[in-house]
This record gives sequence, structure tokens and C-alpha cells, in this order.
Amino acid sequence: MKSVVILPALNEAAIVGDLIRRTPRNLIAEVIVVDNGSTDATAVVAREAGARVVSEETRGYGAACFAGVTALPPDTDVAVFLDADGSQRPEEIPLVLNPILAGRADLVLGARRLAGRHPRHAAAGTRLVARYVAWRWRVPITDFGPLRAIRADLLRRLDMRDRAFGWPVEMVVKTAANGARILEVPVSHAPRQAGRSKVSGTLRGTLRAGYAFLSIALRPRGRSR
Repeated sequence: MKSVVILPALNEAAIVGDLIRRTPRNLIAEVIVVDNGSTDATAVVAREAGARVVSEETRGYGAACFAGVTALPPDTDVAVFLDADGSQRPEEIPLVLNPILAGRADLVLGARRLAGRHPRHAAAGTRLVARYVAWRWRVPITDFGPLRAIRADLLRRLDMRDRAFGWPVEMVVKTAANGARILEVPVSHAPRQAGRSKVSGTLRGTLRAGYAFLSIALRPRGRSR
């Protein structure tokens, strides 16, 4: 099966090259870095490290992810999402990828071990929404972590619409609404090594993200606006 990694990136030249080089190429056919309007050398560093760079000037996590999905080769079987800030380890990609390759899941989420390494207000809000989604859709999740893998054919059917903070929740809710199999596995988490968080870095950003998470989680039958 052909697996491709998508890295949404914004001003993360200091770490993105290292992440690309550490990606397990025995499992990953290609790395796509989506430059979401960086003002540093993110795109240059990514290309030099061997990634294909896609530019998306419209700011937003969902916008960057969608641009990466649009750039996937037609024969891609699995899409893997990994943040470009260094908070997740490329070496752990097999943890979210292997259950799909083994035919045991359609979407695999990496549940972060956040103790002491993530703003408390952000962690609490994410966990609360995850608990609601787990209850409503009967799915075994506790987190909406950025390290995740999904079958590409399923991803295309989801008709993802959110272009900002709500992308991670929309993916889970729509996958559940489609009756697809969702699995969660534990992954490590570290402080970001580059860039500046637009979500959990400030209380305002966390509140905006929390609102987006909750509003999508509350939509009936996984619909988008």
C-alpha cells in the first residue's frame, strides 16, 4: 500500500528538515509539506530535505491539510498527518499506520501523552470535546491529536469542509457517521520546537479552537455547513 505523509507548516524551517529526514521511508512513499504562508525558509528547507512542497496562502490548519489532500497522488492508499513543529515524532508514524496496513482500522488517531507538556486549558478543552464525541458516536477516542492516519479513499469521501481549527474533529465525526472503523493508539508528545502555536499558545486561540471543535461535534449526522 502507498502511504504519503502530509505536514502542514508555518514558519518551521528550524525543524521541518529534520522531521522529513526522520520519516520512515520504508513505509512512506512521499512527504508533502504544505507551506501555509511562511515568512522564513520553511519551503526551501523542506525541498532540500526531499519533500514535495505545496503552497497554500490561505491561513488555517484545515486549509493547509486540505491543500495536502488535494496534492495526494491518485494512487495513494493511506494519508498520514503530522505537525511540522516537532511536537510529534516521525518515528512513531508506524503506530498509526500499521493498524490500517493490517486491515484493522480505517482511521487511526495518536492520543498524546500531554501531562505537563501542554497548556492545561487546551488539554482540558480537547479532552472534554473528545469525551462528548466518544459518547455520541460510540467511538473509542480520548484526543484529537495531529498524528493520524486514514485510508485515502475514505478521506476523499468525507468531503472535508472546515478550513480552520475544526478539521481534526470533522474527520473523526464524519468517519464515525460513515460507519468506518476508528482506532486510537498512544503516542508521545513534546513541546513544539519551532513556530508559534495559533491554537494552544494563547487562551484566545484555545477558546476559538474549542468553539470550532464543539460546533462541529454538535452537528447532526456529521454534516458540514
